[in-house]
Amino acid sequence: MNTRVDGYTRADYGRVTVLHGAERGAYPYGNSLLVKGSDATLVVDPSLSLVEGAPPADLVLVSHAHEDHIAGLGSYDVPVHVHEGDLEALRSPESLVAGFGFAPEEAEEAAAMLRERFHVRGRPDARGFEDGAVFDLGGRTVTVVHLPGHTAGHCGFLVEPDGFLFVADVDLTSFGPYYGDVGSSLAEFEASIGRLREIDARWYGTAHQKGVIEGTGEFRSRLDAYAGVIRRREETLLRFLTEPRTVEEIVEHRLVYRPHVRGRTCGRWSGARPGGTWTS
Repeated sequence: MNTRVDGYTRADYGRVTVLHGAERGAYPYGNSLLVKGSDATLVVDPSLSLVEGAPPADLVLVSHAHEDHIAGLGSYDVPVHVHEGDLEALRSPESLVAGFGFAPEEAEEAAAMLRERFHVRGRPDARGFEDGAVFDLGGRTVTVVHLPGHTAGHCGFLVEPDGFLFVADVDLTSFGPYYGDVGSSLAEFEASIGRLREIDARWYGTAHQKGVIEGTGEFRSRLDAYAGVIRRREETLLRFLTEPRTVEEIVEHRLVYRPHVRGRTCGRWSGARPGGTWTS
């Protein structure tokens, strides 16, 4: 049953509640999780939709340090945890901006955008975790599944006994995998996709648009289609390189982003991020 709350829609999967953000969680919004045990409650990825009306929680888990996954973090004066690979970016807005790889003259604009649109202030109190860490909520556990590639510390979370796997920004959108940050890695992203294929769950929740997929077979089918975007990008590049090309020509050919998306910083704020539609 879906319940509408200001800014988001609640949908229950066992004892896991998905807080679907505005516009089906498309960037700059996102889908968050609320997980309740007998002893504690946690929130995963407090999004822009949780800036107002955030549900109470005893701790927060962050899948990775990108602005759309931490915009609602200011609503929580509780312990916050993220993978060690993204810890500094969560603690410091300067580290977060540095990870985007912007030129120095663009970094100040980016930092202002994070403050004004995503309420990013940094969490110097944030704590790090590693792959396999378990958070026991009482009768319900949340296990960290490290899925690097999108960022160095990008993680999913497996909630048991419900069988709910949150795959975060392995989001199954038609845009395909995003690996454009300084700490991103295509090879690691492909390995993470392979790891996800081996995890059996009842439900698979994405951070954007696709929402919740039920059943391992359906999830693997969509995951394979998602991975296929990488192959198509590579094939397009190889066809383009049948004759010598400059780097500028390759960029202009638009292997990843659509022709209307322009500017070095527009990839994050004018539609080049998966599902993004927010213009500056």
